[in-house]
Amino acid sequence: MPGGDAAVPVRLYRPEPPGGAPLPALVYLHGGGWVLGGLDSVDDACRDLAAATGCAVVSVGYRLAPEHPFPAAVRDAWAVTAAVAREPGRFGADPAAVAVGGDSAGGNLAAAVALIARDRGLRLAHQLLVYPVTDTALDTPSYAAYGRGYGLDAAAMARCLEMYRGGADPSDPLLAPLRAPDLSGLAPATVITAELDVLRDEGEAYARRLAEAGVPVELRRYEGVVHSFFLLPEHFDAAVDALRFAAGRLRAAFSAARAAAGEGVRRSACRAPPARGCRWRR
Repeated sequence: MPGGDAAVPVRLYRPEPPGGAPLPALVYLHGGGWVLGGLDSVDDACRDLAAATGCAVVSVGYRLAPEHPFPAAVRDAWAVTAAVAREPGRFGADPAAVAVGGDSAGGNLAAAVALIARDRGLRLAHQLLVYPVTDTALDTPSYAAYGRGYGLDAAAMARCLEMYRGGADPSDPLLAPLRAPDLSGLAPATVITAELDVLRDEGEAYARRLAEAGVPVELRRYEGVVHSFFLLPEHFDAAVDALRFAAGRLRAAFSAARAAAGEGVRRSACRAPPARGCRWRR
């Protein structure tokens, strides 16, 4: 796909053969600290999400740091999301039901895309944020408690953030969504966190900020699991439950978005001059 400054590789997953009815679409952004990972690293998760949700999944191979520091990944993620909404036929997608999602650094990018979408007038159906990076401070209690020996450690996270941030302002909302001054009007959200994860507290703080701003949000913390559990259903039963939870939330969000779009069309038809005598019914 044409990206912010270069072509962006994407991988499209559909639970049905091409040529069928348009499907809701989830633009998915992989984790890896903005430095590692790619289309293959979330291949299983994207297949599972497509099958469980009944939607098309567009996985984004955004550019990685340090060769491409912030905001290259944000630009790529936004470019693909905007393309899915603007050219839905290319993906077999329903433009009325487009969501963004991602895990870890990908959750950070999904939150950033949701901010851009609100400011540019693109109505997203949902944002799925799986243990997202939402701040640049690295100083929460979960960093102190689980900063070493639990998979993703504090030192590794600091190195990844340094490579990705480059010289950018650490309070830039597209880098640290938790620091955005206004979160109102964003797409409804699902936030998933892991108990034994340095990113737990900032993900949960972001969910609270969304709720305080009037954004419909559901937060679920999975106890006794570490960072990356969502991608490891063969090791964590909680990952199977988390996938079902995420898929259910996405299905409900897509249904609501499609219903709202249909209502808008019906209301417009009722107001149109040729439709004199049309009566609106709930």
